Amino acid sequence: MRQIAAAAGVAERTVYTVFPTKTALFHEVMNIAAAGDELPIPVAERTEFTSTQTELDPHRAVRNLVDHGSALLERAGDLSTAAIASSGAEPDMREFAAREFAARASAETAKNLHDVARAWKRNGLLRDDLTAKEAGAILYALNSPQVHHIFRRDQDWDVDRYRDWLASTITTTTMLRSP
Repeated sequence: MRQIAAAAGVAERTVYTVFPTKTALFHEVMNIAAAGDELPIPVAERTEFTSTQTELDPHRAVRNLVDHGSALLERAGDLSTAAIASSGAEPDMREFAAREFAARASAETAKNLHDVARAWKRNGLLRDDLTAKEAGAILYALNSPQVHHIFRRDQDWDVDRYRDWLASTITTTTMLRSP
């Protein structure tokens, strides 16, 4: 908190007034990173996300999802990994990781991706042998911070390679039929 106050050019007490705990500050940072700005608009209501459900061309629908999801993970993926990794060291972070990631963030992401899968099913974009529920589970797994971390950090893929792999995996091997 001291370093944050110094970087912001304010007294440490000012930081604690706005954010009483490190966890409160981290929560705010995560929200801004996930959304990409400070506007109070949920991710699911943002145009870049809703376009994943309204696009009727399967390749553009996938590309919209990949572009949106990878941009979000580029901003917030390392933060979520850090929260989980540090959760054992600090009680507040342990509670935050359990409450925010295991419950709220994970459930919200799963719901959003299941909504995409349902829209794709309604729009005739999914394979006939794949239910929206199955497709939603696949999207949830492939778009996870863990998979992003494996390819972007552990395997040192650049973002374009990761996005191309993700789009190809969703399009050709798991979900969408060719137009």
